[in-house]
Amino acid sequence: MGGMDLAGAQWRKSSRSGGGGNGSCVEVAFVRAAVAVRDSKDPDGAALAFTPEAWAAFLGRLSSS
Repeated sequence: MGGMDLAGAQWRKSSRSGGGGNGSCVEVAFVRAAVAVRDSKDPDGAALAFTPEAWAAFLGRLSSS
């Protein structure tokens, strides 16, 4: 899913990112047939992109563990 334009993406910080000030935060944006994930400490850095199906499977695995 390379080359995805994320300029207009609305990023949301994970509610599980902890408030301890250690900067361990993940942000997610739902964009054109993909879910993008980035490190909130580096908003101009790389983002990972997943299909909605792969993202749903990931979340399903998290909730079952």
